[in-house]
Amino acid sequence: MSARALCIFLIACLSESGRAETVPSYNREILPLLTRLGCNQGACHGKGAGQNGFRLSLRGYAPEQDHAWLTKEFMARRTDRAFPEESLFLRKACGLAPHEGGKLFSVGSRAYAHFAKWIEAGMPGPDSKEAPLQSLEIQPASAVMQPGKIMDFTAMATFADGSKKDVTWLCKFDSNDSGMLDCSKSGQARALRPGITAIRSAYGSEVATSAIRIPYTKNIVNGPVTEQPPQHPIDKILGARLKSLSLPTSAICDDFTFMRRSTLDATGLLPTQDQIRIFFEDKSPERRAAYIDQLLQSSAFVDRWTLFLADLLQNRKERDHDVRGAQGVRSFHSWLREKVMADTPWDQITQEVLTAKGSVKDSPQVGYYLVTVGENQDPTRSEIAASSAQAFLGIRIGCAQCHNHPLERYTQDDYYHYAGFFSRLKLDRKEPEKGLTHLIFNQADSKPGTNQPRTGQFLAPQPLDRSKTTFEKDSDPRKTLAIWMIGPARNQLASAMANRIWRELFGRGLVEPVDDLRATNPPVDPELFNLLAKELDKGGMSIRHLVRFVMNSQTYQRSSTTLPDNSDDFKLFSHYPARRLPAEQLLDAIGQVTGIPDTFPGYPLGIRAQQIPDPTFPSYFLKVFGRSERVTACACEREGEVTLPQLLHLQNNVEIQAKIRNSQGVLKTAMAKKIPSLEIARALHQSALCRPMDPKVLLILEKELASNNPEDVLADLLWALLNSKEFAFQH
Repeated sequence: MSARALCIFLIACLSESGRAETVPSYNREILPLLTRLGCNQGACHGKGAGQNGFRLSLRGYAPEQDHAWLTKEFMARRTDRAFPEESLFLRKACGLAPHEGGKLFSVGSRAYAHFAKWIEAGMPGPDSKEAPLQSLEIQPASAVMQPGKIMDFTAMATFADGSKKDVTWLCKFDSNDSGMLDCSKSGQARALRPGITAIRSAYGSEVATSAIRIPYTKNIVNGPVTEQPPQHPIDKILGARLKSLSLPTSAICDDFTFMRRSTLDATGLLPTQDQIRIFFEDKSPERRAAYIDQLLQSSAFVDRWTLFLADLLQNRKERDHDVRGAQGVRSFHSWLREKVMADTPWDQITQEVLTAKGSVKDSPQVGYYLVTVGENQDPTRSEIAASSAQAFLGIRIGCAQCHNHPLERYTQDDYYHYAGFFSRLKLDRKEPEKGLTHLIFNQADSKPGTNQPRTGQFLAPQPLDRSKTTFEKDSDPRKTLAIWMIGPARNQLASAMANRIWRELFGRGLVEPVDDLRATNPPVDPELFNLLAKELDKGGMSIRHLVRFVMNSQTYQRSSTTLPDNSDDFKLFSHYPARRLPAEQLLDAIGQVTGIPDTFPGYPLGIRAQQIPDPTFPSYFLKVFGRSERVTACACEREGEVTLPQLLHLQNNVEIQAKIRNSQGVLKTAMAKKIPSLEIARALHQSALCRPMDPKVLLILEKELASNNPEDVLADLLWALLNSKEFAFQH
C-alpha cells in the first residue's frame, strides 16, 4: 500500500472512530426522544394497532421491537442512511411530508440533529454493554412558588456505573394538577393558584417528582383558628402545613355535629336518642374521647368495618359460573366479621388471605381467589396479581401486564415476576351439588414462575422492590410473598391501609386515588402520611387503633363550615369535607328515622343493608346510590357523587312514603300514644339531623300544626327531613 493510500485509510478510520464516539445512544437518547415527542403514546403510534401502518411499543417498553419496526419494517422505507435528511421518519416529523401528528420539531433542531446522526451511523440498537438507568431526580426536589411565578426544572439521570447525565431535554414534564400549576414538556412551570401539587417527569423506566407549594396570598395574623393549641400529632403536622400556606382552619364543630359524624363514621348508624342523652349528661371534658371508645367497642362498629374489608377483598359471587354460591359469600363475610371483632392485626389478615388453601368451607378466605382467579387455568394470567397488589399495597400494576407502567417504575417484567408467586395455585372447581371447591397448592417439579409473553423469558417470583428470593423445591411461593409484605414491604402495607382509613373518615385520602400510591402521585402532606403509617404499625396494625387515633384529633373534629379564606380548599383538610352518605348507610338511616327498616329476600327481618354479605342482591336504591359491586379491586367502584336519579328517587319513592305513613312506624306509633304533635316534631327532627330544631323553624311549625291536620304536617316534615342535604350528607 502506498504512503498516500495508507494516509487516506488512517484518516478514514480516525474519522469513523470520532464519529462513533458521538453517535446518539438508542436507549438513552433515541427512545426517550420518541417518548417526549409523543410518538409512542397511546394516542399515536403506541396504540395496539399502531397508526397508519407504523407501530411502536407504548412508551418504549419493548425497545428491540421498536428498533426493528423503525429500521427494518417494509424494507427499511422509513430511514435512509446514505441521505438521512431524506428519511421518511424525519421528513414527517419536520412537516416536510404529510403527517397526521403534525410538525414535531424543525430542521436543524437538537432533536433533528440527534435523529439524523443516529440514522447516518447505521441506526445502532440497544447496547447490552451500556450501564442501565438506576434513578431519576428532578431539581429542585421541592419549591415554593407564588401565583404567577415561573420556574424552570431540570432532570438528572444516574446510571448503574455511577455516571450522571442531564436529561432535561429528553424528559417529558407534567403537572399533577394543571389547574393549579401549568408545566410545559420542557420543564417550565407557572403557578396558577394556591395549594399543594407536584411536577412529575419520566425518563426511560424511571420517574421522579418535585413537590410544589403555592401559599395563599393573605397572611394569618394569629395562625390557624383552633379552640386550643394543637396537642395531637395530626394537628401539629397539619397545622404547620396549613400555616406555611397561609390557610386558616375552621373552628371545632359543636357536640351535636360531633356525635352524628363520629357515630356514622364508626358504626354506619345515626346516634340514638339515648346515646345523645347520655352523652350530654356526661360533663367531663373528655366525654368525646370516651364516646369514641364506646363506639369502637360496639357491634355496629364491627358491621361497618366488616363491610369496608368485604369491599376491599371483593367478597361476591363470581361473575360467571359461580361455584361458591351465597353460602360461600356469607362464610367469607362471617370470617371477616370475626377478624374485625377480635381486632385482628391487618398484617395477619393479609397473611391469612394471601396463603389461603383448602375448601371454601374450611377456609372461607379462599373465596378471594375464586373471584380473582376464577376459571383461569393459569393464575399468572388472571386478576390475582393486579388485585392483590392494589388491595394490600395500594399499587396499580395491572397496566404492566401488557406494557410498562406509564407513571411508575414498574415494567412488564416486574408484573410477571410478581405474578409468579401465584404460579403453583390450582382451583379444583366443583358445582356446589357435586362437592366443595378447593384451592390447591400444586407441588410441581418445575420451578415456580411464569413466562413473559412478549419475550418468552421465564421469570421467577420476585417482589415489586426487585429483591432476590429463593424457594425450596416444594414450598408455596405465596408464603414468601406474604413474609415480604409484612416484613420489607411493611411500611407500604401500612401506608396503603392508613390512607384507606383516612379516606373512610374524611371522604378522600391523603393520596387520591386512594389505591394508587406511586412516586408520581405524592400525598398532599407526606409527613402526615408517614405518621399515619407509623401509628398503624405502632398500634399493632389495628384498624380500631388508627380509627381512634384519627377521630380524637382536632382535624377530624373541625367544622365543615368554611371560612372566607378556606372555602376553596378541597383537599388540604383546613375544614371537614362534607360528603354524601354511602348507599348502605343512607338506606339504613332512612329505616332508622322512620322506624321501618328495609326487608331483604333471603335474610332475616331486621338485618341492615350494611350487614348484607352479598353485593349482588337486587336493590334499586343501593344501585342508584353507588354501592360497590366488588368486581375489581378499585376503590372507585363505590361511588359518592350526587346525581339527578338519586334526588328524584328520594323525592318520589313510594316506598319511602309508605314508611313514613306505616302504622308500625315512628310517626304513627307516636300519634297513637297521644304524644303532643310539637314533641313528636322535635323528636323526628333530632332523630334525623341529631340536633335540636331551630327556634325559627319551630315557630313556623307551630303555626302549621295549628291550622292543618297534624298527621299530614308531621308526615310532610319527616319527608322534608329525609330529603334535606343535612340528612343525606356526612358533615
